[in-house]
Amino acid sequence: MFDTLSTKLEAALDKVRGRGRLDEKTVDATLKEIRLALLEADVNFKVVKGIVERLRETLVGDEVSKALNPAQHVIKAVDAELTRALGGAAVPLDLSGPSPHVIVLAGLQGSGKTTAAGKLAALMKRKGHQVMVVACDLQRPAAVRQLQVNAEKVGVKAFAPATEGDPVPVARDGITAAKAEGCDVVIIDTAGRLHVDADLLAQAAAIKEAAGSTGGSVTTMFVIDAMIGQEAVNVAKAFQTDVGFDGVILSKLDGDARGGAALSVREVTGTPILFASIGEKMEDFEAFHPDRMAGRILGMGDVMTLIEKAEQTYSEDEAASAEAALMSGEFTLEDFLQQMQMLKKMGPLQGLLGMLPGMGKQLKDVEIEDAQVARIEAIIRSMTPKERRDPKILNGRRRKRIAAGSGTTVTDVNRLVKQFGDIQKVMKSASKMAGMQGTKPKGVKGKAAQAAALRQLQSGGLPGGLQAPGGMGGFAGLQPAPKKGSKKR
Repeated sequence: MFDTLSTKLEAALDKVRGRGRLDEKTVDATLKEIRLALLEADVNFKVVKGIVERLRETLVGDEVSKALNPAQHVIKAVDAELTRALGGAAVPLDLSGPSPHVIVLAGLQGSGKTTAAGKLAALMKRKGHQVMVVACDLQRPAAVRQLQVNAEKVGVKAFAPATEGDPVPVARDGITAAKAEGCDVVIIDTAGRLHVDADLLAQAAAIKEAAGSTGGSVTTMFVIDAMIGQEAVNVAKAFQTDVGFDGVILSKLDGDARGGAALSVREVTGTPILFASIGEKMEDFEAFHPDRMAGRILGMGDVMTLIEKAEQTYSEDEAASAEAALMSGEFTLEDFLQQMQMLKKMGPLQGLLGMLPGMGKQLKDVEIEDAQVARIEAIIRSMTPKERRDPKILNGRRRKRIAAGSGTTVTDVNRLVKQFGDIQKVMKSASKMAGMQGTKPKGVKGKAAQAAALRQLQSGGLPGGLQAPGGMGGFAGLQPAPKKGSKKR
């Protein structure tokens, strides 16, 4: 996400590195590059103008702090401005009103509302709510069935009595059905529309009014495709005027190389971005944090989101087991396999690594395939339990058998075993140091294991103590895929 913007901003900030002070000429040149980067990312030109003017006020005339070099000073200012433009502080979805709480999704045709309805339902279910989705998109063929399939995937109830006709009574009846079923959250999927289509805009407003007449609280969310670019401003204004909305969901953020919609819609409407869709799976949906997103744009990573993903993935028992393995100094390939499986549950590997500080630049033009993780698993699974516990017994005959069983080569097996041996040494040393310093109180478990694993992540390693001193090649058996466009030899 934000590939173009991140690359251009990095190039602009590189030009001030190594300078002793920020003079007006340097600031002008840097702001010119930043302006160009924002425009090329499809940020609305009026929004760009405001951002650049505020940056100029911050940078011109200010003496560089003794603790900061000019590049750090500019990065700090740009980070603060991007965070402000994206909304400042994160705004949670307000579910404090009378139950059931009705969430009406509105937006353009093809903006991803039906998928967003399923993802939001999954998120609400994970938070302990009883959810029902209501199919009010009676304009698009198969939209009702798509919503039913999404509801089945995430395990929530669906109300879909019709595939054509007037959606307003469907919305009203759906809320009544949700009350009877004991659901406290109702998500209404409406038909996609063009912002110039007055009839369909009026229909969206009528659905919102009908939802409000049932006695529950109502939140209207505007779903916008992150790839829509500068047109986002016009679309958002039209919906805000004719329908009104309380929050924004950014869809398809994972496929967006520009991301200007995020900066444009929040700045122009003043309405907070509440959620972002970051992948194709139903679980690839997260609360929007302006400060974290600004960090991702500037290549500073997003460790907090990574920690939250770990907390959602690791059970208390798994976390306790991970901590025991990490602290015992007897970290085995069995433990490593368990860590790999938990890592896979957190999402695509490339997306996770992109949240690590400084990794975005390293991962540019490199495709990291999850199939490579499967290859490592295959090697370990081809070992006997005894071999996993003690790789030292792996002679040539055993390694040949493991390579044949896993569909890999003996070289792959040798690399895994060698690098894992280095890891075991590091883990034993760390365990001894922890014991000498008394850093592991008795009874500490759960979040402590997550924190230990994620400290490894933040310092450039992977859960389970895997360090990556030489880039991705340091990950046992995992090598970067060829750069995009490169020829295979």
